[in-house]
Amino acid sequence: MTIMKNKMVGFPEVSLLVMGLAAMWLMPNDLSFLTRIITSALFVLSLDLVLGYGGIVTLGHAAFFGVGAYAAGVYAISISGEPLTGLLVGGVVGGLVALVTGALLLRTHGLTCLMMTIAIAQILLEVLNKWRSVTGGDDGLSGIVVEPIFGVFEFDFMGRTGFVYSLITLVVCFWIMRKLVSSPFGLTCVGIREDRLRMTALGCNVYLHALVMYVAGGVFAGIAGALMAQTTQVVGLSSLGFTWSAEALVMLVLGGMGHLWGAVIGTILFMVVHHFASAIDPFQWMFVIGGLLVAVVLLFPQGLAQAGIGMFQKIFGYGRIAEEKS
Repeated sequence: MTIMKNKMVGFPEVSLLVMGLAAMWLMPNDLSFLTRIITSALFVLSLDLVLGYGGIVTLGHAAFFGVGAYAAGVYAISISGEPLTGLLVGGVVGGLVALVTGALLLRTHGLTCLMMTIAIAQILLEVLNKWRSVTGGDDGLSGIVVEPIFGVFEFDFMGRTGFVYSLITLVVCFWIMRKLVSSPFGLTCVGIREDRLRMTALGCNVYLHALVMYVAGGVFAGIAGALMAQTTQVVGLSSLGFTWSAEALVMLVLGGMGHLWGAVIGTILFMVVHHFASAIDPFQWMFVIGGLLVAVVLLFPQGLAQAGIGMFQKIFGYGRIAEEKS
């Protein structure tokens, strides 16, 4: 049994890599779209840490994505276009903003906490809008030039380098998140999500655990924003708007909260349906998304990922499969 467990180490990451390369081979002319799916998936994964594992309800998570994108963009324009350092800058800024705001809003609960997440995101949006000399305001931040990765792999017009770079970033971040949620800390956060009072009675520092998970979500959201800024070379205020937070929440609900694969599956489904539905009717595509969301919630209340695992178990007769096992 131990040998089998060891062989399974890294299997989810290998699956992600294979899926990405297969998509690249099947859709070589749509690499920019596939790259958007990857950056969106990383953002939704960061939301899953906060909501699915930490139990912190938020509608302002895009704030961390946006500040990470702007930080990476400003860094590339003013200091250096080195991409890996830019990712680090985006993650650090996203984490710092999450630390400062989370220290305040996590002292509240329920509807008050939810409203504060929206308020903080809107405040940050207005700050970036007014800071035109740095962010470009309503016009957005453009002129972002990214240097070749390791000085060798240049970002080409077809987007091949950007896609592979984004895919590898997603795989590495997925591995880190999987280790995080399967650690004693991650399991404690799940316990807090399920029964906050009981965990408090057991002597758990609920506030500190929630804050650390919130900051972790901010770090990965900032990395996702930085990745978007580097691959598109432009950042707009919509990157930290309410709509982007709400869409990420829809993606997570579709795939299933508290399940890393759920975030990936929900993102792929949402982005693909959005892409084709908006191409058919640019004004009514939300009707299709709304119908899809209602159908999934009614038929698969735990999300498509958990439904898929349940079906797999019934077909092959296996016991409960936990994606977080390493």
